[in-house]
Order: sequence, then structure tokens, then C-alpha cells
Amino acid sequence: MIKKNKKLIPVTGPSITEKEVKYVAQAAKDGWNKNYQKYITLFERKFSEYVNRKYALATSSCTGALHLSFLALGLRKGDEVIVPNITWIATVEPLYWMGIKPIFADIEPDTWCIDSKDIERKITKKTKAIVVVDLYGHIAEMISILKIAKKYNLKIIEDAAEAIGAKYYGKKAGSFGDISVFSFHGAKAMVTGEGGMFLTDNKRIIEKARYYNDHCKDKKKIFWNLEIGYKYKMSNFQAACGLAQLERINELIKKKRQIFSWYKERLSKIFGIQLNTERPNTKNAYWMVTVVWDKKYKISKEKMVEKLKKWNIQARPFFYPLSSLPAINRKANTPVSFDISSRAINLPCGLNITEEEVEYICDCLIKILKK
Repeated sequence: MIKKNKKLIPVTGPSITEKEVKYVAQAAKDGWNKNYQKYITLFERKFSEYVNRKYALATSSCTGALHLSFLALGLRKGDEVIVPNITWIATVEPLYWMGIKPIFADIEPDTWCIDSKDIERKITKKTKAIVVVDLYGHIAEMISILKIAKKYNLKIIEDAAEAIGAKYYGKKAGSFGDISVFSFHGAKAMVTGEGGMFLTDNKRIIEKARYYNDHCKDKKKIFWNLEIGYKYKMSNFQAACGLAQLERINELIKKKRQIFSWYKERLSKIFGIQLNTERPNTKNAYWMVTVVWDKKYKISKEKMVEKLKKWNIQARPFFYPLSSLPAINRKANTPVSFDISSRAINLPCGLNITEEEVEYICDCLIKILKK
């Protein structure tokens, strides 16, 4: 007999210590006037060093970083960009703002990242770039994707929003492609409340991004704007929090992997259940612990989320295929995306979750599946 948990177990949640509080308080004291960019500049430098990129630009969100990416690469109305059909809508929203057509590619059945074979099938004369999303903490098969990009002269944006701490053949998430972007949203492993990061090794690209992010100002003439620009700037407070989190990043990723190991121990041997994979030569950051159940169970992800909520467990549905959303509503030949999405959820994996809570969640999940 399972005893119902008294409090709701949240699906996500950060780890905030006195270090973060101290750093943000310090920024509140001295992050003004001549120091108005002190913590931002330091955060950019430290983060670029961590990922091993030459240049970094801190932003107000990952969505903003993506928009700057498309602008800095010179994408124009009428161009096409290949994207995975499974990701959060923020990956493609800036494309719609710019009149660029996203072309939806399918995902791999185990990593749930974009399928390189389907990328090549979707390339046309209008294709200019590929957005590669490191879904739920696993890096996509970049060796194959980089070869395709070189073959067709395409740009690559690595959306590493969900994968800080992950590795692929020894290289960290965010170190691939012409541009990479991160998110520090409050649900991520590393947080600044809101916020993002734009990274590149190309000097011309970073200069373009900074130009568009600062209202397209003329460098030589004050208050002289050359084009209509944008402002996706991060605050000193956010950057100070980011610095503290970055100093703890190994600890945070270690805890994420530990949480996954608790779930794996209890669920991996249950027939008809698939958890996040970790391919050879990769390190999964396990941002979201995800479970996919066999079709024989005949329960939708929405119903599963609803049933878990009755046990005071907050779960999230696996992303819906972008093409199926009312905001987009387009046909897409991506059968794996539709199949996996229909029978998968994200389980609670906030950084403060306990092993006892994980055991309770697993017991409830198994009970629901067996009914």
C-alpha cells in the first residue's frame, strides 16, 4: 500500500546556496555606474572558458540568443532552416519573426535528438542552416551532422539549452557549430532566474551579435542607430548568480546524474519502460529524467501526468511535435517524433529531490502502469 506524499514533488527546481545569495548581494552593492557590466563581462569570460569557446555574449534568454544567432548568420526572409520536430517552441519562434521557414526533421528513437539521416533528406536549395537541439541533456550525433553541414555548405547552431555539462567525444555541449546557445531559466540545471548565453569562435559573428543586441548603434557616433536593432541584455544581478552557479557546475551535474541513477535502479528492469540513453563516447547531463512506456500500456502522456498529480507528483509531458502545435499547424513526416511524444513524460528531477521521493515516484508510476 502506497501512502500519498503530503507535499507536491515539483518537476524541476534549482540548487541555491549562500554563495549565490552573497554574489547577487555584492552585485546589488557595487554593480552600478562604472561597474554596470562588471559581473556580466566576468560571467561571459568564465563561461566561454568553461565551454572552450573564444567569445560569449550573455543574454536575457536563450530565445534572444537564438534570435541573435539567426541575425548574425545573415539569414533572410525566404530561407529555410532544418530543425528537430521535438523541441520547445522557442527554438523556432525567431525564425517565424524573421520570415524564415523551419523544416521539421525527425528524431532518433533513443537519444530523441535530431536524426542526421532525416536532415539530409530535408535539404533543399533554400536550406541555409541546421539547428541541433541537445534534447533533455544528450548531445546529438555531431560527427555526422558536421559532415552534412560541410557537404552542403550549411551553418550550424547548437541549441545546448538543456545540456550544460554533457560531453560528446570529450567535447562539452555548446562547443559545436558556428554558434551555440544556452539557457539559464529557473528550470535548468544552472540558473540565473532567466537568461541565456550566445557563444562562437568567429570574431565577425560575435561582432554582428553584439551590434544587433545593442540597438545597432554606430561605434563612432553616440545615439546614431544604423538599423532597427534589439536588446537581449543580461543584468549584473543575473550574471552574479550565474558566476556562483558556474563555480558549482560540477557539483550540480553530479547531482543530476545521481538523480538519474536512482530512477534507473528502480525502473530500468521494468518491462516496457525506456529511460534516457547514454551512447558510447557521450556523457548525458540528464537535465530531464524521461520515461517512455510501451504501447501495450495504452495510456496517454496527458493521462499519466494527471494520474501522477493525484499522488502529489508533478510531471511534464514530453514535448509535442512542433508541427502539431496550433501556433504552427503544419504537416511533417516525422513518425518517430509523433510516436515517442505520445507516450512519454518527464519525471521530477529538481536538484533538491531526495532518493526517498524518487522511490515513491517510481512506485506510483509502476502502480499506474499496472492498472
